Amino acid sequence: MAPVPSFPVKVGHIDDVQELKKIKPSSIPERFVRDMIERPKLATVTTPSSCSLNIPVVDLSRISNSQDFHNEIMKLSTSCEEWGFFQVINHGIDLDLLEKMEKIAMEFFMLPLEEKQKYPMAPGTVQGYGQAFVFSEDQKLDWCNMFALGVEPHFIRNPKLWPTKPLDFSETVDIYSREIRKLCKKLLKYIAMSLGLNDDIFEEMFGVAVQAVRMNYYPACPRPDLVLGLSPHSDGSALTVLQQGKCSSSVGLQILKDNVWVPVQPIPNALVINIGDTIEVLTNGRYKSVEHRAVTHQEKDRLSIVTFYAPSYEIELGPLEELVDENNPCKYKRYNHGEYSMHYVTNKLQGKKTLEFAKIYDK
Repeated sequence: MAPVPSFPVKVGHIDDVQELKKIKPSSIPERFVRDMIERPKLATVTTPSSCSLNIPVVDLSRISNSQDFHNEIMKLSTSCEEWGFFQVINHGIDLDLLEKMEKIAMEFFMLPLEEKQKYPMAPGTVQGYGQAFVFSEDQKLDWCNMFALGVEPHFIRNPKLWPTKPLDFSETVDIYSREIRKLCKKLLKYIAMSLGLNDDIFEEMFGVAVQAVRMNYYPACPRPDLVLGLSPHSDGSALTVLQQGKCSSSVGLQILKDNVWVPVQPIPNALVINIGDTIEVLTNGRYKSVEHRAVTHQEKDRLSIVTFYAPSYEIELGPLEELVDENNPCKYKRYNHGEYSMHYVTNKLQGKKTLEFAKIYDK
């Protein structure tokens, strides 16, 4: 979350979508209207429950049970290999803390615009309030307001962007982030086990892991068939943890499965986990990051809270030697993670295009 572009970024005027909703526009501003090929199919926007995909569910309490360990680890392996997404239940994070985090996020987005604009996301950066990954005046915009913060290590924090309202915002984000960090470390241990690796391999390799949180608010949109809440992309992280707001009764997350966009129905109190580009590289493509996007709803607002967990910027990454052999030749080059992070955050969201940075192509 720390890298910033070294080139000037001119993004033009960006409408605040919550303010657009208040004035109830009869037509969607042109910068939000997607090209025909990008538009979500109306059926998946208006009736998601009828065609939602049941992504795998991993029960962390069963992994700690010796009798269930093997079956649950195998389920985790299948989830990472075939889906790149799974939901975790019995994750160990206090449900009251999840509710408190959702509450302070909602309170922030409900503040007057002039209050939120005290924490602006500068063009070309990914911390603060606004829209990230916008780099030109003619780029299509997402129907979403974001508030993003670098959390760990502390040097990536920008104290000026941490709001004073709600009063307990900073304290809650810190406590929440510590618990999500513990969960990510636990998941990485289990992922290592599922690959037959030493369970501490990722923690030892990552150094002081980089962690960031982003809150996404998707107001209802009068024409959800014309816009996207969040453009298609894979994540540059190792793991991403998604908390769906309980107040959000609409399904917004869609993953690209077998070249079809399919909505994901959240399970109450579960957290959605997805594999990032970093794990794809480290596993030499065995576990793949998956393209996903967010859609909007005609009548219902939606909130999500996303945590990104990634290696230290100083770390050199490449496929683990244990996962490279004659049958699985090296598919990715070695690179500095900070360099990749710079590449990721200074390009617009465009499917899995950013991962081309690391791929080795046959001559």
